[in-house]
Amino acid sequence: MHHSTYHSQLVKWISMVFLLLVANASYSQTTVVSGIVMDAGTKDPIPFASVYFREGKGVTADSTGHFEMRTNRVVNQLVVSYIGYKTRTISIKNGVEQTVNVELWLDNTKDLGKVVIKSKKKINYHNKDNPAVELIRRVIANRDKNKPEFYDYVEYEQYEKLQLSLSKVSEKVANNKLLKPFQFLFENKDTTKIPGKTLIPIYLEEKITDNYFRKSPEKKKSIVEADRKVNFGEFVDSNGVSSYLNRLYEDVNIYDNNISLFTREFLSPIADMAPTFYMFFIRDTVTDAAGKKLVKMYFTPRNTNDFLFRGTMFITLDSNYAVQKLNMTVSPNINLNLVREMYITQEFEQYPADGKYHVIKSNVLAEASLTKRRGNGIFGERTVSYKNYTINKPRDPQFYDGPSLVTLKNPIQNRDSFWAVRRHDTLTVAEAKVYTNIDSLKTLKPYRRFMDVANILLAGYKNFGKFEIGPANAFYSFNPIEGFRLRFGGRTTPKLSKRVYLETYGAYGFKDEKWKGFLALTYSLNNKSIYSFPLNYIKASAQRETRIPGQELQFVQEDNFLLSFKRGKNDKWLYNTIYRLNYVHELANHFSYDLGIKNWRQEPAGAIEYIKEHNSVFVKDSSVTTTDLSLELRWAPGEQFYQGTVFRTPIINKHPIFRFRYIRGIKGPFNGQYNYDNLNLSISKRVYMSQFGNSDMILEGGYIFGKVPYPLLTVHRANQTYAYQLASYNLMNFLEFVSDRYVSLNIDHHFNGFIFNRLPLIKKLDLREVVTAKVLYGGVRSENDPEKNPDLYKFPNYNGVPTTFAMDKEPYIEGSVGISNIFKLLRVDVVKRFTYLNHPDIATWGIRGRVRFEF
Repeated sequence: MHHSTYHSQLVKWISMVFLLLVANASYSQTTVVSGIVMDAGTKDPIPFASVYFREGKGVTADSTGHFEMRTNRVVNQLVVSYIGYKTRTISIKNGVEQTVNVELWLDNTKDLGKVVIKSKKKINYHNKDNPAVELIRRVIANRDKNKPEFYDYVEYEQYEKLQLSLSKVSEKVANNKLLKPFQFLFENKDTTKIPGKTLIPIYLEEKITDNYFRKSPEKKKSIVEADRKVNFGEFVDSNGVSSYLNRLYEDVNIYDNNISLFTREFLSPIADMAPTFYMFFIRDTVTDAAGKKLVKMYFTPRNTNDFLFRGTMFITLDSNYAVQKLNMTVSPNINLNLVREMYITQEFEQYPADGKYHVIKSNVLAEASLTKRRGNGIFGERTVSYKNYTINKPRDPQFYDGPSLVTLKNPIQNRDSFWAVRRHDTLTVAEAKVYTNIDSLKTLKPYRRFMDVANILLAGYKNFGKFEIGPANAFYSFNPIEGFRLRFGGRTTPKLSKRVYLETYGAYGFKDEKWKGFLALTYSLNNKSIYSFPLNYIKASAQRETRIPGQELQFVQEDNFLLSFKRGKNDKWLYNTIYRLNYVHELANHFSYDLGIKNWRQEPAGAIEYIKEHNSVFVKDSSVTTTDLSLELRWAPGEQFYQGTVFRTPIINKHPIFRFRYIRGIKGPFNGQYNYDNLNLSISKRVYMSQFGNSDMILEGGYIFGKVPYPLLTVHRANQTYAYQLASYNLMNFLEFVSDRYVSLNIDHHFNGFIFNRLPLIKKLDLREVVTAKVLYGGVRSENDPEKNPDLYKFPNYNGVPTTFAMDKEPYIEGSVGISNIFKLLRVDVVKRFTYLNHPDIATWGIRGRVRFEF
C-alpha cells in the first residue's frame, strides 16, 4: 500500500463530509452575479474587496478576488470598493445570471517609485534603482535579528486552534431524507467567521503549550499543558487526523526562507531569493497607533504559477526593518490539488525592553474542494496566538534536559470551564458546539454503517468489532507456481484485548495444490495498541508462503491482484517456512530497537535449483536453513504517523531516518547451516529545494562477512510488475544481481510543476515533472563466487545461459522521467536502463505507473 495508506484513511473520514454535499443544488434566487475583482494596472486579483448591491445585500471577495451573490430582490447596480482604490459602481441586469469582472484603479500611483505603469497589461519593472527592492533587501539583511532565536533565552505561551467547516451547504442537501439523522449538524451554522459565507463546523482541536528556547547549547523544549480535539470514534484515529492536518497547516514564520503549507514549500517574500521571484511596490507610508512610521509594501509573483505569495506587509522604518503586519494569499494558478484558496495573516508586537517585534497572532485559512464550484467545499483554519513573552531569562540547565516535547496529563483539559479561562480567544457559538455534536454523531447507526462500508471500500477490511476480515484485494491472485490462488484471513482489534493481538490467514494454490498460511501472536507490554506510538511489544509468528527472492517479507501480505501481472519470465520462486520471535521497543525520542531470532527454511521452486559439486559429483539440495539473531536500530527524529486501530503509516516530512541492521547467522541450533554476519545501513531524507521542488533520497550500503551460498547473499530489489516501485529497480529482473557488499543511491526528484507551469496550455493541466536516478554498485568476493568454489550453489541459469550475476567493474544504473498528478492521482514514468544491457531477457526501457494522491 506504500505511503497511500494514511491518505486512504484520511479520505475515509473526509468522504463522510463530502457525502453531505453530493445532493447540493443551485439556489432559487433570480439574480446571480459572479466575477473577479482585480487591479486595473497589474491585473492581479484584489483579495477581500467589498462587493454589494446598491439596493442592499453584500459579500466579501475571497482571497483570489472571486465573488458570487444571489438575490430575489430587484437590483440594478453593483458597488465594489477596497481601501486604497477608487470605488466603482457598475450597472447589472436584474433577474439573470451574469459574470462581471471588475477592475479597480489605485487612488494614487506616485508611490510606486521608479515603477511605471506603461499600459493596462504591461509593467516595466526593474530591481535596479527600485526603492521597494532596496527596502526589501534591508529587511532580508536584518532577518536573523528579528527571529526569536536571536536571543539567548526566550519563553512564551502558545495557543493553537485548528478547525474544519463545511461551506455553502444548500437547503436541499440539509433537508435530504438520507441525511435526516444528521440534521443537527446543519443547524449549527457560523455566519460570523467569514463575511458572506455560512460555515458548518465539523472538526476542532485546541492546544496550549509553553515553549522555551536556549541558544547555547541550542535546545528547544515544549511542554503541552492541555490538548483537546474532536473524536470521531473507533473508525478514525483522532491523533492521526491531528498529525495529518497539522502537517498541512504548519506554523508560518515569515522570517524563514521557505514556508511549508499543504506539504509544499512556498518561498517567503523576504527570503534571500525573494527579489528574483517577486515584484515589490511601495504603496504608502503610514503611522501606527504608537506613532511609528511604517511602509505599506505590496508584493506579487513575477510568475503567478510559482509557489509564491501575493499580498501586503507593513515594514518598520526604524533600525529593525521588521515586519509589523502581514496579509498574503496564493495565486489560483499554482499547481496545488484541492486547495482553491489560501489566506495568511500575521500580527506583530513591539517588545518594550529592546524595541524588537515578535509575532502575537498567526492565521492560515484555506478552502479545499473536490469540485471547481466556488464556495462549496471545506474551510480549514489554523490560528496560533502567543503571549507572555520573556527574553534572556536563564533557567536551571537541568530544566532543558530530557525530551524536547513533553505532554502533561491534565485531568481537566476536557472541561469547558478550563478552556474558557485559558484559551487566548473566544470560540464562536457554532465552534463551541462541535465537541458535543460529533460526540452525538459517532453514536448514530447511519454514521457507523457508512464508515463501515467506507472501511471495506478504501482499506479492504470488514470490521466485526473484536476482529476484522481482509484485505479484500488479497483474496484472489495468481502466479506461475501456484496458479489460481485464494486467500482468506483477518486479525483482532483492540476491542478484543489491548494486550493480546492475533493475526492469521490461509491460502491455497490450485496448481501446486499446496496450503500456505500465517499465524502471529503479539503481546503489548504497555497496554496500548501495537500500532500506536510508542511501540512496545513481543511478537511470535509462523509462516509458510511463496516468495520471489529479493522481495521484503511482510507478515501482513498484500497479494494485490494487479501485481500478479508481470513482464518477462517470472519463474524464480521459493517456498519459505519462517519461525520468528521479536521484541520491538520505541522510545519517546523516536529511537527504536528490534531484537529478533529467526529460523528460515528456503525451498527452491520454478527455475531455481540448489546445485553444487561434491567430490566431483553434482548434488541437488532440497532446501537451505538458517538460524539467526538480529538487531535493528532506527532513529527517526521528528517522525509523525497517521495511525488507526490496526495500522500505522509514517507521514513524510523533512526529517531524516537512520536505520542500522545486524544479522548474525548461527550454525547448529534449529538446523542452522551457516555462520555469517550481515550489516546494513540506510539513510533516507526528503530534501526541499523551494521553487525547484523536492527530492526523496535514500543512501544504503551493506556487507556480509563469511562464506555463504547465493540464497544468503543480498538479492537486490527488482521489479517485473508494471507498477512503478520507488525502492526497487524497475528494469532489473528478479534474482538478476546478488552481492556480499554493495552501496546504492536512489534520488526521486519532484519539480512540482516548476517547468510545466511555464508552458502555455500545458500549465492548465496541473501536471508535474518527475526525474529519478538509481545507482547500485556491488560485488561478490572470491570466497562467495561459485565459479571459484564448486561447493557453493551455482547461480541460476536458463538452458545453460546464466540469469543471475555478480556486478563487475561497473554499477547498475537506471533512470526515469515521468509525469505525475495525471487526473490528480496517476504517475507515469518512462524508465531507461543504462548498464548490463547484454543480460538475457531484460527490458532496456519501459513504461510504469503508480497511483497516489498528493496535494
